[in-house]
Amino acid sequence: MKGRISNKLGEIRINPEVIAKYAGITAVECFGIVGMAAVSMKDGLVKLLKRESLTHGINLDIEENHITLNFHVIVAYGISISAVADNLIENVKYKVEEFTGMEVDKINIFVEGVRVID
Repeated sequence: MKGRISNKLGEIRINPEVIAKYAGITAVECFGIVGMAAVSMKDGLVKLLKRESLTHGINLDIEENHITLNFHVIVAYGISISAVADNLIENVKYKVEEFTGMEVDKINIFVEGVRVID
């Protein structure tokens, strides 16, 4: 479902793909996030996604201008996962709400892997 915002001049419709891309870019800018992950259901393998395909690691649902985001991420080795998750939630919630004008109700984070970064 597309996000809709109505005002006196008309209606704005935001494609969920746009919101997912923005949320993905915001997420990978967060400290401790190596990148988004794609999980192969066939093999159970986790793959680090390139910047162009960030939206494959994000699922989002929009109901009555309330957004629920699910992130599948790979985190950096040696950093507190809870600190990374708190930072991700805070940044994404603020930036997506500011960008879309819609409320973010829930952000779920699925840590799919850990990578050592140079």
